[in-house]
Amino acid sequence: MKYTLIIFLFFVVFIWQSSSSSANSETFTQCLTSNSDPKHPISPAIFFAGNRSYSSVLQATIRNLRFNTSSTPKPFLIIAATHESHVQAAVTCGKRHNLQMKIRSGGHDYDGLSYVTYSQKPFFVLDMFNLRSVDVDVASKTAWVQTGAILGEVYYGGGYGNMMRKYGLTVDNTIDARMVDVNGKILDRKLMGEDLYWAINGGGGGSYGVVLAYKINLVEVPENVTVFRISRTLEQNATEIVNRWQRVAPELPDELFIRTIIDVVNSTVSSQKTVRASFIAMFLGDTTTLLSILNRRFPELGLVRSDCTETSWIQSVLFWTNIQVGSSEKLLLQRNQTVNYLKRKSDYVREPISRTGLESIWKKMMELEIPTMAFNPYGGAMGRISSTVTPFPYRAGNLWKIQYAANWREDRLTDRYMELTRKLYQFMTPFVSKNPRQSFFNYRDVDLGINSHNGKMSSYVEGKRYGKKYFAGNFERLVKIKTTVDSGNFFRNEQSIPVLP
Repeated sequence: MKYTLIIFLFFVVFIWQSSSSSANSETFTQCLTSNSDPKHPISPAIFFAGNRSYSSVLQATIRNLRFNTSSTPKPFLIIAATHESHVQAAVTCGKRHNLQMKIRSGGHDYDGLSYVTYSQKPFFVLDMFNLRSVDVDVASKTAWVQTGAILGEVYYGGGYGNMMRKYGLTVDNTIDARMVDVNGKILDRKLMGEDLYWAINGGGGGSYGVVLAYKINLVEVPENVTVFRISRTLEQNATEIVNRWQRVAPELPDELFIRTIIDVVNSTVSSQKTVRASFIAMFLGDTTTLLSILNRRFPELGLVRSDCTETSWIQSVLFWTNIQVGSSEKLLLQRNQTVNYLKRKSDYVREPISRTGLESIWKKMMELEIPTMAFNPYGGAMGRISSTVTPFPYRAGNLWKIQYAANWREDRLTDRYMELTRKLYQFMTPFVSKNPRQSFFNYRDVDLGINSHNGKMSSYVEGKRYGKKYFAGNFERLVKIKTTVDSGNFFRNEQSIPVLP
């Protein structure tokens, strides 16, 4: 056996609001210089608007072209931190000069909250992409992962959420953290205390400070795993297969994860559109065992040996990102990615959808054509871990998570594609969780509400609107912790945890 990390996409953005009408760049940069470690000068890490490298640094980890237009609000300055003291200086000086700060990590930020502002006030970006080390200690079966690391860099010695049914989420496997608090001090788990440590493990670290790194337990995977990807259209009995999937996938052995992607394609038997269901899976075991399980419990899928590929776990990561198995694993270290205009939304399903319901969904999708849905099954470890162990609340009782997605290549299509995605989301209302309708925090969605932070009472009311959807019963505890560690609401963003009024 070898060890790997389970990495769940939860390295979130850390932002705060400015009430200053202008930014005194000279004074601010002098503050940065005097408050950073002279052995690690901060000056080379500062990029002003208009500097030669400014645009390339700003655009380096923008993953959504909706926020890379001529009308997108731009930061007056970027701090591309290369040392922890640069982060401390950014916090100290941003607070001292009452400036709005956006913190960007790996770029997994669907609605751009880490590098744009909805306030129209001057702001700067603290970019963490240089702080991206992944230090593995095989002897202790742990690793320190800095928050600027992208998933591919973590995969290179790490893991991904398709093992969550076996091991849970990353927040279920962290054992320590390092963060910069509101006073510019570096805290570890012991210094910050258990309440704050609980909050930054899935509750949005940016509401409490700037998380520098997490220490994560490593878990075991076999030398080889089995993966497959097969597709079925409506003409190939897709409805019956999906109907069975929703009942079986959350109950299968923990070692098996089968994602389903639903999209609209051209039919091969007529001139009409049809719905396609693609089943992408990883099994922590061999092909023979996998076939034995699915032939017995999910025969409707019709999986055969030729559909399956046995490979190393690290090669399976390439498979999941649509890279041919056998390619160089160094591809995971590449930071250049294809970038689209995009919109994402999310839901949770708690009861199986009837066959009639599925058929109505397919009809609506063929009408809209553009949006897709990805179903990620829960169950396994996700159902055994209490909903209060971490701020992430969606455990037992949730069958699967939906991610709605639309990608496009031209700005002129933005309004139309956004509206189509929202229409599908609205249509799904009867089939998903209710009171509140639940959403996944890592798929930030400003449609759920934006906090303008105009007074503590209104900020709390606005924050509760999206906060309950993201954190359910854990929201109020997060608010209390926020109020204790940052009563002045210094660390705030458009969807941060508010303080008590």
